[in-house]
Amino acid sequence: MRTLSRFFVAIMQKYLPDAFLFAVILTFIAFGAAWGFTDKGFMDIVNAWGNGLWGLLAFAMQMILIVVTGHVMAISKPMKKVLAAIASIPSTPAGAGMICTFVAGICSWINWGFGLIVAALLARELARRVKGLDYGYVVAAGYAGFVVWHAGISGSIPLAVATKGHLVEKLTGIIPTTQTIFATPNLIISGLMIISLPIVFKLMCPEGKDAVSVDAALLVDPEEPREPEQKTPAEKLEYSRIITVVLGLMGVVYLARYFYLNGIMNLSLNIVIFVFMWLGIILHGTPIAYIRAVTEAIKGAGGIAVQFPLYGGIQGILISTGLAGMIAQWFISISTETTFPLFTFISGGIINFFVPSGGGQWVVQGPINIPAGVEIGVSSAKVAMSIAYGDQWTNMIQPFWALPLLGIAKLGAKDIMGYCVMVLIVTGVIMGAGLILLPGW
Repeated sequence: MRTLSRFFVAIMQKYLPDAFLFAVILTFIAFGAAWGFTDKGFMDIVNAWGNGLWGLLAFAMQMILIVVTGHVMAISKPMKKVLAAIASIPSTPAGAGMICTFVAGICSWINWGFGLIVAALLARELARRVKGLDYGYVVAAGYAGFVVWHAGISGSIPLAVATKGHLVEKLTGIIPTTQTIFATPNLIISGLMIISLPIVFKLMCPEGKDAVSVDAALLVDPEEPREPEQKTPAEKLEYSRIITVVLGLMGVVYLARYFYLNGIMNLSLNIVIFVFMWLGIILHGTPIAYIRAVTEAIKGAGGIAVQFPLYGGIQGILISTGLAGMIAQWFISISTETTFPLFTFISGGIINFFVPSGGGQWVVQGPINIPAGVEIGVSSAKVAMSIAYGDQWTNMIQPFWALPLLGIAKLGAKDIMGYCVMVLIVTGVIMGAGLILLPGW
């Protein structure tokens, strides 16, 4: 496995372009495929692309807030102490990779933005402490934990179908998270991936001359500004813990009422953002500390903000020309009740290359695959999770969501994606087998 991972690392180092250029190339591929396989003309496709550029703005804002609120929480002093304590546990490079991917997997299942940032910060801390550790390897181990995000409590699709007014509500009604995120098969599949990934990274760990030592300059953190001894009235407000306590209590009261009325499992994307935003406010202690953390965190969301319009344009091409429907319908045409979830998962993985957004992918596949699943006899909850699995699966070789992590780690996508190919293979087997073999959906 170590030899195979070195092969993929070498391939990715040589041929994988920057994430922005990757999105541009996918745009050209989608354009060419629509022109070649549909009856739409050149200007029809151009128009579909242009109209789609801004189709994901509202969802893009939600995704940026998930990244920012997760990042802010991860860089709070209490969380930094926790990460330093975790990083002190391993003494070998293989141990560092194992603990990094395990912690990142758990955190990504809780909140994908939080998980990505924790992964980057923990990888940096491990690189400072463990001698002989390959930096790209440990950062890849952190990103690998992200492969469980869409099965977790910040997953876009399971939260979307649990929200009133979702795309296929007339057909399925509201699908509670007890049938998706907290369903026994999903918990088993997620648990198997979180447990198996540390073993995969132990087997892939570069040793001796194969390990690339880290440039110490990459691990230097900016100094935190000191609190002034003599404060102006404005600065007294900025450093006031009372304001944070009052604001924090307001958020806690609102959330307590919400969960009392709706149940602890009744989550939506906005509620998840709310929870992590208020946890960040409380953990940072003062308004000015929280604002500084947000200013730092927003840098990691820059690549997402710039690339979302490109992927919105690709989504416009796939939907308006019917190309996405053709892909989904082909898999449906060769499906049975047993294989339909598996083929939905595979088609979801393919479409995720072109629309690496859980919400965007749901717009593309949900209206096609859910009615087909109902007709074939597969539960809508299982179909929804099959799409979600496909989305999280090929994120391992789609660099878009690695951008926040790579920004903190100060690496490029090509530095980690070779290891992630191995993760793609292993987790693909786990998710595919789980969809076919596990009962209880």
